[in-house]
Amino acid sequence: MAKRVFDVLVAALGLLLLSPLFMLIALAVKLDSPGPVFFRQERVGRHGVPFRIHKLRTMRDGAAGTPITVGDDPRITRTGRWLRATKLDELAQLIDVLVGDMSLVGPRPELPRYVALYPPALRDKVLSVRPGITDPASIEYRDESAQLARAADPEHEYVHVVLPRKLRLAEAYVEQASLATDLQVIWRTVRTVWGRAR
Repeated sequence: MAKRVFDVLVAALGLLLLSPLFMLIALAVKLDSPGPVFFRQERVGRHGVPFRIHKLRTMRDGAAGTPITVGDDPRITRTGRWLRATKLDELAQLIDVLVGDMSLVGPRPELPRYVALYPPALRDKVLSVRPGITDPASIEYRDESAQLARAADPEHEYVHVVLPRKLRLAEAYVEQASLATDLQVIWRTVRTVWGRAR
């Protein structure tokens, strides 16, 4: 209960205080390339219930291709590169936190095609909590696209190397999740993003 109250208060306050920044970003996204401000995509949420995640759009509207982002992906817009580097595109997920689909901290929500690859017992555990905007795996794999770009087969690298490691980190998070650990993860995330942005 304390976690949910904390999520709602922070999400509501964040959306209110960041609204001027969101308007500036929305203008930049629209001026950079035609298309909507938000990118919506189906992800798997708590107990396996699907939901449509919010992100500020970082790619050309309608761009086809692999569901994972690899290195200097040509689909990414100029504004999108900056949004991804600063993780500001993820802040739109405060909306998902407020409505209850997500939490501030929790295992990152995956696409259904990848959730289908989870081992059954691990799947139940990881999906027993709300997915989050950030988690320990997000911090460890902050340069995931660069790592995938170095692989001969990025999809194979993600499925057989990155995803299993993310699941182990998600399992460890779920086993010790508390408001205190969430605050630690948020602080580590802020330090990591701030260090990259400077």
